[in-house]
Formats: sequence, C-alpha cells, structure tokens
Amino acid sequence: MRLISAALFSLALTTTANAQQCGGSFSGFVDGLRQEAAQRGHSAQAIDAFFSGVQQDQATLQADRRQGIFATPFVEFSRRLISQNRMDNGRRNAERYRNVFDRMEREYGVSRGVLLAFWAFETDFGAFQGDYNTVNSLVTLAHDCRRPELFRPQVFAALRLYENGNLDPRRTTGAWAGEIGMVQMLPEDILERGVDGDGDGQVDLQNSAPDALLSGANLLSELGWQPNQPWLVEVDMPADFDWSETGLETTRRVSEWQSMGVRGRNGALPATNLRASILLPQGRNGPAFMAYPNYSVLFEWNQSFVYVTTAAYFATRLEGAPVYNAGNPDPGLDGNQMRALQTRLTQLGHDVGGIDGILGARTRAAVRAEQERLGMPADAWPTPELLRRL
Repeated sequence: MRLISAALFSLALTTTANAQQCGGSFSGFVDGLRQEAAQRGHSAQAIDAFFSGVQQDQATLQADRRQGIFATPFVEFSRRLISQNRMDNGRRNAERYRNVFDRMEREYGVSRGVLLAFWAFETDFGAFQGDYNTVNSLVTLAHDCRRPELFRPQVFAALRLYENGNLDPRRTTGAWAGEIGMVQMLPEDILERGVDGDGDGQVDLQNSAPDALLSGANLLSELGWQPNQPWLVEVDMPADFDWSETGLETTRRVSEWQSMGVRGRNGALPATNLRASILLPQGRNGPAFMAYPNYSVLFEWNQSFVYVTTAAYFATRLEGAPVYNAGNPDPGLDGNQMRALQTRLTQLGHDVGGIDGILGARTRAAVRAEQERLGMPADAWPTPELLRRL
C-alpha cells in the first residue's frame, strides 16, 4: 500500500474552474470528474463506461477511519503479523520464484526478502487481494475532503488503466484505498512503474507473481532504494548510551556508532561507511535496530512506523536473521492515554501531526524532546510516568 505525496498534487492546473474539488453532492462531484476527464482528452465513450454506475462506498470511508491496528506496539504487532505459516510460505515462494527474485536483485538491486515481506503482509502471497471495488473506493476517497489530493489523481490513472484494458470499472477489486494486485499498488504506480515480468505483453499484478514482484521492485528503485545496501540490522546497545542520540532524526556513519559502543547482535555491522540511525521501537529496554537509508524508502510504500519496521524486520528474517531480542520494554500507553499525551504535547507547542492515538514520527520526536527537558532517558518511548509528569 502506498499513499502518494501531496507535493505531487497539482489539481488546480488540470481542473475546470467550476469543478468540485471535494465534498458536496456525490453525483455533482462525479460530473466534475467527467468534465475533467474530457478536458484531459479521454473519449466520451471511455468516460461513460468508466463512471457509469460508480457509487459512494461507505465501507471504504469506515476503513479509512479505522486504522487503530497501527497503534499496536512493535513487539505485539510484529508477533501478530509474522506467523510460522507466513515464514514457511515465504520460503516456499522464494524457492518457487527463484528466477524472478534473481532477476529482481540483478536489475533493481532490491533484496528478495523485502518484496516477500510486502507480498506476505499485503495479500498473504496473493491469496486475498481485497474485495473493495477499486473505482468506487478511489472516487469515494477523492470526494471525501480528508485527503482528496492523494486520491483524485488516482481516479484518472485508473481511467487510463481501463482504456489500456487493465481494469474493469465494475469488476476490478482490491484494497479499500484503491491499491490493486498481489503487492497492492496504486493505479498511477502501475501505469508508471508496472513491469511485464512474465513476457505475455500485459502488466497483470492480480494474476502474475512475476509482474507483481518486478513492478514492486521497480517502484522501490524509483523511490530511491539503493542497490545491494542493507536496510535494517539488529544491534546491541551499551547500557550507558546517550539515548537522545537515537531516532531517525539523528544519523551517523556506522563506524561512528561502533566507536560509541553499538554492536551488531548477530555479527559485524555491514556498510560501515554509510550513515544510519538507531531505532528503538519500544524504548531503550526493547528491541534495537540500526536503520540504513533504504529503511526510510519503505515509508513511501506505507507511512505507518510500526508497519514499515515490522516489514523491514520480517524481510531480514526471511533472509536468515534470527528472532529479535524483545528485551523487557517499559509499559506503554493505551489509546486514550496516547491521545491525552498528544493533546498535552500540542499544548506545549509540539507538532504531533494530529491527535490520533498513534505513536508516529512527530509524536516520538516530541516525546524525546520532553524527556530531555524533564531529565528522563530520552528514548522516545512514552510511558505512564512521562504522561504523569507532563
């Protein structure tokens, strides 16, 4: 799943003056999309066939609002997603599509574990690709005024897929946010980065594993993935470490981290000339990882910290890494406590990105700043004690 950057949105340049940007009557909004499609040069026949019968999907809106799973702490979340069945299926698929993964690593430099992890988490290796009507979901989310800039361009990309014969407006289904296929890619990404991996002349991410895997690798490559570089490595931290140095905001060369006492838990740290960060998903007493630049690229696929970290870790497991040392993390906050914390942090002048009960990057940065101010270990893991002191 990938939600595109708002910086790519240039709606004002492509819509008619009276086109409805979002909200209002759904039928009027669809009429505006039809007008814009005509302005973009699509035929009246294609426009009618694509938009005929489109419906607002309340289930899509409910799914968009219901993302509490991402508030789950890393250890619990990763144990929930990484089952023995997924490990076994991952290994079987790695062997079954060995030639495809060899080609992927050779042409794009993306390690096979990464695509196996996303393939597993997104659709259980293609077994369940979503049952939301793709066009209904995209138009519904474009009409909804929460994030129209993310979804309106995808409507017109889906229209192009239809014209190319790669989408049926009434029958194509996928995830609630409009992603399609085994690794769940948005229409624009399919158009621009889709790869015909099996050589049949079509880019079919729903039925062809080679197409889906190579398209996903091409997407990561264009998003900035650096060939043959690591992404996440488990580390052991010295007990007297300055925890304020941790977090994605701070990068140092791996060799510098080594001089500060950071060690690879399962062997020597790779790529000592690269810059990296120290990642503590549940604070200084929980698991610890070194996050390389490729780790940050994964946020272009999904913006959830706990999802990306779990996928990155699962990728290392699929390539032979052992189970992480869970440690003994301090108790965290429940949803209501997290919202109370975010409210207090906002009152103190921090930008936490919204009161949503999810420990995202901005909330972590604010927590670390307040921990430093209060003389607490600044590991960015919010605890009931921190909430009490604030």
